[in-house]
Amino acid sequence: MAWEFTDDRGVTVRSEHRPRRVAAYLRAGAGLADLGVRPVAVFGSGHDGERPDPAKWGADAPADVPYLGPSGALDEERLLSEGPELIVDVTYDGKHAYAVDDGTAERAHLPVIALSVAGEVPQARLLERFAELAVALGGRAEEGAERLVAAEERLAAAARRAPGVRVLALSPAGPEKVHLARPSAWPELRRLADLGVRLTDPGEEGGVNWRTTAWDKAVGLTPNLVLSDARSNAEQPRTPAGSAAWRTLTADAPVLPWNPELPCSRRATAAFLEEVAEALEGLAGPV
Repeated sequence: MAWEFTDDRGVTVRSEHRPRRVAAYLRAGAGLADLGVRPVAVFGSGHDGERPDPAKWGADAPADVPYLGPSGALDEERLLSEGPELIVDVTYDGKHAYAVDDGTAERAHLPVIALSVAGEVPQARLLERFAELAVALGGRAEEGAERLVAAEERLAAAARRAPGVRVLALSPAGPEKVHLARPSAWPELRRLADLGVRLTDPGEEGGVNWRTTAWDKAVGLTPNLVLSDARSNAEQPRTPAGSAAWRTLTADAPVLPWNPELPCSRRATAAFLEEVAEALEGLAGPV
């Protein structure tokens, strides 16, 4: 039976049979694995290194899936040796695959499916699209659905109990600078806001996704809860801990890990929402 799937660039991939061997970008592969589609190999983006980023791959992802390296240094010989029939990536602009370059896919004679993770895409739609792809590849559509519903209900209740709690998402950029996230640019942050969480906007200056500024600006926003970028390419919270601004920022504000490249699955999304809910419950105090 013929197989086909149209991705979020409008590209339709067709095959004489359902692809059984899939290579994927880390966060896409982790999402598919959660949905019952185990990749034969995964690869990173240009921001990744020689080892898979545990934030993108996820703590529960299969440990023995080969990592082929980052974009630009991807081991093409190893890719071919794993025998994939399809590459799965993400797209931010709806035009180009993010992590795998066109040359790699062309040389390997492999089709590429890229699903959108752009800021304007609602988190529910992002998850739905990965579930649709997983089902098309023989996976499970509803995996993690009940847990996600429960997590959303818990977070909404926690947000109602803590209406004054200001939440700031950021990515440390060294001792002098910090990237402050725009909540509207990240699907999972927009979902927090939809559920009642009071997210802090960093102001008009800067780029589409981030405002890069001095740490003092972050301090001036006086958050009650900090979501800090947990990816390997970000400077982790322990690194700027010697900074007076970081100490001031976090003196009364708990810090939670935030993954701007969350695995694309309901399970991973639910886990993030549960962590934020628990933090808000703690800040709200006893019922």
